[in-house]
Amino acid sequence: MRVLKRATAMVLAASMIASLTACGSSGKSAGTADTAADTTAAKTESKEEGSSAASGEAAENGDAVTIRMSWWGGDSRHEVTNEAIKAFEAKYPNIKVDTEYSSWDGWAEKCSTALVAGTAPDVMQVNWNWLYQFSADGSKFVDLNEYKDIISLQNYPEKILDQCVVADKLQALPIGTTGKCFFWNKTTFEKAGLETPKTIDDLMNAGTVFKETLGDDYYPIAMFGYERMLLMLYYLQSKYGKQWVEDGKVNYSLEEVKEGLDWICSLEDNHVMPTIGTLIGSGSNVLEKTQGWIEGKYAGFYEWDSAQVKFEQALDPGQEFVLGDFITGIGEYEAGLTKISQCFAVTESSKHKKEAAMLVEFLTSDPEGVAILGTERGMLANSEANKTLEESGKLEGLTYEANKAVMEVANFSFDPNFEDSALKDSTGVYYEVFEAISDGEDTQEWAEYLIDSVNEVNEKKSY
Repeated sequence: MRVLKRATAMVLAASMIASLTACGSSGKSAGTADTAADTTAAKTESKEEGSSAASGEAAENGDAVTIRMSWWGGDSRHEVTNEAIKAFEAKYPNIKVDTEYSSWDGWAEKCSTALVAGTAPDVMQVNWNWLYQFSADGSKFVDLNEYKDIISLQNYPEKILDQCVVADKLQALPIGTTGKCFFWNKTTFEKAGLETPKTIDDLMNAGTVFKETLGDDYYPIAMFGYERMLLMLYYLQSKYGKQWVEDGKVNYSLEEVKEGLDWICSLEDNHVMPTIGTLIGSGSNVLEKTQGWIEGKYAGFYEWDSAQVKFEQALDPGQEFVLGDFITGIGEYEAGLTKISQCFAVTESSKHKKEAAMLVEFLTSDPEGVAILGTERGMLANSEANKTLEESGKLEGLTYEANKAVMEVANFSFDPNFEDSALKDSTGVYYEVFEAISDGEDTQEWAEYLIDSVNEVNEKKSY
């Protein structure tokens, strides 16, 4: 049964990718119902001089050029990115940027299809692991070292840039680093007569108190499949102090992984977290769009410091949203988890690579673009960009505070295949495992399946 399930999942994932339309292959907006996509018109303001290292040939000649850029995220990211792109168009009035964006759900499959078909946008926001997953041979993204006269590579720590060198090419520009943190709806906890949890006992006790004082539909924390996988890692790494994968193999025994899955189940059993079926019934497969979150009935989550803004903005008025402490009492290890937040990449299929590189430079080093984007994609790796934000008083806020907190306990990171689509996407292994155990299936079987599936991905895509 376990082997059949894994094979079925892999076939389903492959068939989904084959059937999806290319990411913006029409050249029009790829926005979904989450937000309307915005394709901006070219502006006619005069170009300012001197803030970019160089300009593309078309820009120099004044020829009209249209390039495309894609990204995923929440409404706040869409808003500031579109604003920054409008500023870029005003600065370079002969360059028009068509935008394609949506939420994360299904986004990786769409972009995979576009990269294979050669129809991907000129500039893409990408996850770090995509460099291995989609361009291990260096065929999909350009070597940004070839555009060092345009892009200010000197503003980045060499060790961060090195993480984006795959197949001897600097295939992407790292935007910054991000880490997993606990965030809480303080208002809901206060309604229950509780402080936000600091220990595992606090969290477990909150489940009982929420049910008794607020009702059956109130829970201290909520999350879907991928986030449950990360929360399980927090538990295991706090207790055992090991990376999830070492040398291409899961670094935990079957008994340890089963223990992690059993712990996740115990959160449901103790009314700390709703079942996945309950979450789906709450109106969305995206937590911040569920009624439970919006109304404050789901009072916490474990999220990247760079992604928490959309959760705060989704809340009904009158609710206080706060950064929490890292939960202690599990084990002796500090289990802060970090990764490169996202990257910008220029595709090999682009017909306007210089102009695409100019857009990347504007968004990452130009003071105007940097000031607009702020820390929407996490704390920045670009030293000059951080100076810009500090001088303008923008190096502050919850993203900044959360990033500082997680970097103090940052002892664990991802292997390149951890977020592989076969594992992470909504049709992938993580969702399959946690939906199954949430539905009452055997954790021993699914622990074995999880280990085998991760090892299989790493065997197929060694790095």
